[in-house]
Amino acid sequence: MTRMLIVGPPGAGKGTQSKKISEEHGIIAISTGDIFRENIKGQTELGKEAQKYVDAGNLVPDSVTNRMIEDRLTWDDAKDGFLLDGYPRNRTQVAAFDEITSRLDVELDVVLELTADREELISRLVRRAEIDGRADDTEDVIRHRLEVFEQETAPMIEEYRQRGVLKQVDGLGAVEEVGARIAEALKA
Repeated sequence: MTRMLIVGPPGAGKGTQSKKISEEHGIIAISTGDIFRENIKGQTELGKEAQKYVDAGNLVPDSVTNRMIEDRLTWDDAKDGFLLDGYPRNRTQVAAFDEITSRLDVELDVVLELTADREELISRLVRRAEIDGRADDTEDVIRHRLEVFEQETAPMIEEYRQRGVLKQVDGLGAVEEVGARIAEALKA
């Protein structure tokens, strides 16, 4: 049974590697984006609440996000382990996640951080935006997203480092190379 988080800056390959880890470890990969979409599409009470914020162009508050995460972790497919991507993102959410895992009587096994050179990430994300036709993903927007990630997430990562559950892996390179590095880190 494995319960883990995957963190890293935008473009580090979290989504790609999450799928591989999920298959290899027989656990469900859960992204916060998917949780939001499922709740909004399913018109759940939490989805309706989140939709109000989204429609107004605002971020969904932590209180709603935390409840969605807790609800999702009670589903049968998460009972034998999970890989959570996109949450927690900051120290406040770490505290809330600690409360959630305590209530659910589960323990976090590992936090996997995919690291990457900032300039390489910018190049990668600019190329991806061009390929996907995402005109709003300009270099300035990408740099801002990376700055926000660093400001909000670095303290959270440090928290998990101090707890002794953090494993860092270089997220740059071929998918197979990164996957091999992850497998090695998870064995250690």
